This record gives sequence, C-alpha cells and structure tokens, in this order.
Amino acid sequence: MTRQTGRLIRHAICFVLMFQSAELFADWREAIPNARRLGSGEMRVFGFSIYSAQFWSPRLIAGEPLDADVPFALELTYSRAISRDDLVEASIKEIRRLSPTPPNSKLMARWEREMQQAFVDVRAGDRITGVYLPGEGARFYVGEKLQHVVRDDAFAKAFFAIWLDPRTRNPELRAQLLGAAKP
Repeated sequence: MTRQTGRLIRHAICFVLMFQSAELFADWREAIPNARRLGSGEMRVFGFSIYSAQFWSPRLIAGEPLDADVPFALELTYSRAISRDDLVEASIKEIRRLSPTPPNSKLMARWEREMQQAFVDVRAGDRITGVYLPGEGARFYVGEKLQHVVRDDAFAKAFFAIWLDPRTRNPELRAQLLGAAKP
C-alpha cells in the first residue's frame, strides 16, 4: 500500500466515524429542530428547589392534551447536588408507581441499567435534557452532549410519564410544563 492510499483510507475511516457519530455531538435541538418552549416550572420539596423544568415541542399547543406521536424535550436544570443513583432510584420508584400492572423485574432491571448510563451525578446548575422520539425511544443529553440513547418506546413513555401522566406526584408542575398554568 502506498503512503497516499493509506492516507485516503484513514480519511475515509474518519469521515465514516464522524458521520456515524454525528448524533453524539449534536445537542437536543438537532433531534427536534422546530421545538419551542411550551411551559416551565420548578420542582420543590419541603420548600427547597430541586430543579427547574422546561418543556419543548414543535407541534403541541399550550393547554392541549399530549399527543403520543409528537416529539418533545424535557429539560431539567438542577438546583442542588444529587447522585446518579438517587436519580435512577427515584425514577424507578415513580415508573413502578405509575405502571398499571406490576412491572416485570427483568424489564425494570434493564431500564435501571439504561438510566445508569443516561444520568450523571449532578451539581447545582447542571442540566439533563430528555428527548422523547415517538416510535424510537429517548435520548438523554447532559449539558449539550448526548449521553445515552434508549431505543425502547415503552421505556420512553414510562419515563416521561413521571412528569406528564395526570397521576404525577406534582400536578401543578405538569400543568405548568404543558402551558395550562403559569409558574
């Protein structure tokens, strides 16, 4: 192999890798290009701020019911330090609570592993954005960086139900996110 052929092969490999990993470098707005903020609110527990939340979607209208075929992003900016394990544990607990039937333990173990990859230990000011893509699953961004993709539509629906299901623990925050109430 000549030096020039070797260089061309290396450039081709770099191009292919860059093309295949483009989603790793794009922020969540690339997944939902026309998203606009529908609503926002703050999660407080015993008067202490846990995070502020913003809900983004390209096609939803404030106050209207959610459509399972419309993509959206839920952006959480944390007000305090919380460990990844605590984030995962709280999410699993809420998914179980909202499930209409007792969840399969193997499935819940798999979803827990997915969340362990999607989340990080957060400090005040850190942002995690979850993106729901209908029929595909969810993407999780830490700051502007894609952290993890979960290719499981059932997981995505169960996870985002924590905030968006009418039975959520914080119906006031849900109403604010969906633009039905002012923060």
